[in-house]
Amino acid sequence: MTWKLSRNLLIVIATLFTGTGIFVGGFVTGARYYDLLPIVIPRSDHVIGLDTIEIKPDAASTPEDLQLAFRPFWESWRLLQENFVDRPLDTTDLVHGAIKGMLRATGDRHTNYMSPDEQEIMRTDMSGELEGIGAEIDTSGDFLRVISPLPGSPAEAAGMLPGDTIIFVDGEDVSGMDAFTVIARVRGPSGSSVTITVLREGVPDPLTMTITRSKITIPSVESRILSSGIAYVKINRFGEHTTDELRTQLQTQLTKDPPGIILDLRNNPGGFLDVGISVTSQFVGNGIVMVERFGDGREREYRALRGGIATKIPLAVLINRGSASAAEIVAGAVKDYQRGTLVGERSYGKGTVQTWMDLSDQQGAVRITFARWTTPKGNSVDGDGLMPDVNVNRSYEQYKDGIDPQLDAAVETLLN
Repeated sequence: MTWKLSRNLLIVIATLFTGTGIFVGGFVTGARYYDLLPIVIPRSDHVIGLDTIEIKPDAASTPEDLQLAFRPFWESWRLLQENFVDRPLDTTDLVHGAIKGMLRATGDRHTNYMSPDEQEIMRTDMSGELEGIGAEIDTSGDFLRVISPLPGSPAEAAGMLPGDTIIFVDGEDVSGMDAFTVIARVRGPSGSSVTITVLREGVPDPLTMTITRSKITIPSVESRILSSGIAYVKINRFGEHTTDELRTQLQTQLTKDPPGIILDLRNNPGGFLDVGISVTSQFVGNGIVMVERFGDGREREYRALRGGIATKIPLAVLINRGSASAAEIVAGAVKDYQRGTLVGERSYGKGTVQTWMDLSDQQGAVRITFARWTTPKGNSVDGDGLMPDVNVNRSYEQYKDGIDPQLDAAVETLLN
């Protein structure tokens, strides 16, 4: 029996509130779950793949060199089974809880366990199609925090904003509740409704909104020519088809001879590492894009790929606190090489790389942080994010009224 190595992502822990068991796109990340993960994990000495670890039939017994360390665990297990008031206990739930606790004890919020049901939700997240309210959620805290509502989603229409903290779902207090339990309560079939209460920074009282779920399709790339003549390109996620979509739309817009390009990475949670590199390569012609640093001190450089089609045209990049992971790789390289101007707000600050590994016998998966990454000049964004060159905030009132001072500032930057 062997453990199988799963695919890697570069994303923020996020989960899209979707229905019928579907998560939305790369947004971890989901609740936004996006971790920085390569589409194909290279074989190397840096990561021990589960596909190389043999699980012996007697795996149920504790290895001899760990028996002393595990003695309190098995004693606690026996005492719980013998004395807990509500018996019998569900062994599967206890095992899943023990694994979660072990991974949580690393102190790294991006290292965690997914049960088979949670894993199935994750597998569908990059599809770009969902039924639900369309909100990307950070699951790393005690409460679910909105990373961003998806463009055109019911959550956006209801006025949900990045940073909103969910405290009640249909009148039920969700404090301390498991993230996926909350997600299950929020998602649902198209046409049904859910009432969500949030706390919003700067607003003294909780806000309650009733949202009608719907089926949503989210393109990974959108583009148009602004009234100024500048090309506007927005990347919503770094999925499997993002690079092809981006190149196609860039080629279309460049035929109109724009004086510059605005690349909008706001509220983009990240996605596949490989896609982050290839997207960066469309704007940064050569050089190192990012550097992985492993626990043993070794490093791996990712360099720009050849064939970028927008490496010379003036560039402005929009970021905010919902820009994370792969989006920060792009923005970090643009900033380090002074390839363009960053406009907006400080980014999220996701500077680690995870790998997903499937456990044997369809018993879920573990997500393990195996590297940190830096920008080409060696700067880490983890916890701090990237500061824009031109700092421009966008208020709730402006967001609600469709006023975008950040986009206006990017246009002005390019025209000047």
